[in-house]
Amino acid sequence: MLDHLIRSATVVDGTGAPARVADVGIRDGRIAAVTEPGALHHRPAATTEDAAGLVLTPGFVDPHTHYDAQLFWDPRATPSMNHGVTTVVGGNCGFTLAPLHPERPEDADYTRRMMSRVEGMSLTALERGAPWNWHTFGEYLDALEGRTAVNAGFMVGHCALRRHAMGPDAIGGRPTPEQLRRMLGLLHDAMDAGAWGLSTTQSATHSDGDGAPVASRHAAPDELIALSEAVGEHEGTQLEAIVAGCLDQFADDEIDLLVAMTSAAGRPLNWNVLTIDAAVPERVPRQLLAGERARAAGGRIVALTMPILTPMNMSLGTFCALNLIPGWGETLALPVPERIARLRDPAVRAELLRRARSKEAGVFRRLADFGRYVVGDTYTKENAGLTGRVVRDIAAERGQDPFHCLTEICANDGLRTVLWPMPTDNDPASWELRRRTWEHPDVLLGGSDAGAHLDRMCGAPYTTRFLGDCLRGRGLVPLETAVRMLTDDPARLFGLRDRGRIEPGCHADLVLLDPARIDAGPATLVRDLPGGGPRLDAKAVGIVSVRVNGVETVREDRATGALPGTVLRSGRDTRTVSTR
Repeated sequence: MLDHLIRSATVVDGTGAPARVADVGIRDGRIAAVTEPGALHHRPAATTEDAAGLVLTPGFVDPHTHYDAQLFWDPRATPSMNHGVTTVVGGNCGFTLAPLHPERPEDADYTRRMMSRVEGMSLTALERGAPWNWHTFGEYLDALEGRTAVNAGFMVGHCALRRHAMGPDAIGGRPTPEQLRRMLGLLHDAMDAGAWGLSTTQSATHSDGDGAPVASRHAAPDELIALSEAVGEHEGTQLEAIVAGCLDQFADDEIDLLVAMTSAAGRPLNWNVLTIDAAVPERVPRQLLAGERARAAGGRIVALTMPILTPMNMSLGTFCALNLIPGWGETLALPVPERIARLRDPAVRAELLRRARSKEAGVFRRLADFGRYVVGDTYTKENAGLTGRVVRDIAAERGQDPFHCLTEICANDGLRTVLWPMPTDNDPASWELRRRTWEHPDVLLGGSDAGAHLDRMCGAPYTTRFLGDCLRGRGLVPLETAVRMLTDDPARLFGLRDRGRIEPGCHADLVLLDPARIDAGPATLVRDLPGGGPRLDAKAVGIVSVRVNGVETVREDRATGALPGTVLRSGRDTRTVSTR
């Protein structure tokens, strides 16, 4: 007997094969049959549904999230699950909540403050929303087991390994031989328990709660290569790495490092995120050169890139991407009264503009056209009526240059004003360059950062927004190709066992969607974090049903309350994707 029968769905199976109308039977959490319509009429089913006119796809796999903490208070990984994501990959960028040293309880506080700073998570939510009842990485995974609606796999973060093995010396120091042995032992233990491999960061944008470079930024290449070799000793493992050049263009030594790591492990290495902009045509070939060199050395390097333009807001009052522009951090870190005084100084504004438009600003140059910003939430009578207006238009009315106008608006609100920069790369040439880049074998869709930067960006709905664009917008790729990019491609990169496709024997991670409506609503600010903190959310449109391991978790954008997800562990749930 079948547990559930989906009749007459248009099945897009994840392989890229042409869509076909079929019946799909589910039993014991797996796909039992995929047949011509009516062929299963003789098999009884506990429940059935008519899916005529609807599209059935595998569940989407998000390869880069930071749901490590949020899953404890939000087992649905919202809004990702509502947008059809059934598997999330966490523990990225070198940051995880484990291991924690059992004799240093202060390490948990350090980790919370670091995550709050570097990943934009609410410190109150981190303190109140997670139990913090683990020390080893295996204990962390066990704490999540059985309490999630989505499947979740995790890398182990280099920063946590360093902190555990070296204590405060992890910041600024190099490990002694004994400390490196300890670090390697922790990594092996984590992978024995199910960690998917190692994640690390060398990016200059990553600082801890004290403003110091995070621990992994102090690692020399020999340390990273030793850890990478350890990853290669375990079944079903990977590497994920961030270097400064991920934001713009790799330096030669960064390419050398990434190539050395993947070839030492014999495992794929992915990085986040490839920004595609026709105004900078040299960026894509430079970034993909890393993959070419890796293949020649017996490795593989895969770039993650987003198929949508992610809504992202800014503020001069809180930490955001503007703080990462070279030369801006010192001014934006001042107390608010001093910050306002500095921003009202014409000489300071001129220098900030110069730095924002300089070559050293890299990808952050995209933020320097302040006339294109849209004013969001405002808080004082001086700014009444400005919400929704473009700064360039306001500046013209006031006879000010756009940056001067923007800083005055923000100063009137005590720097609380919310600003929405309009993307500079929303042109036909950039979209055509994206389409061509997606075809490259070293490029994978993803990089949502879901679970991080909660009040600043909302990348989680990229799946539904991309599918809507493919079906009713730009139509850059056929539906079958788009679904493969969101399902089978990431499943194959990570070696997921029996996921990413609609085939008999595969886990029944499924999305039923209405092709006439599939889309994502606008990002809106909600206050539902532990302690009442804010985050951006976006409703899914046209998602009829989501199933995880055969159990329905979403029906018409409403969670059912079921928690059928599993913690995906390396070896058991992932197979080795060797690069050798």
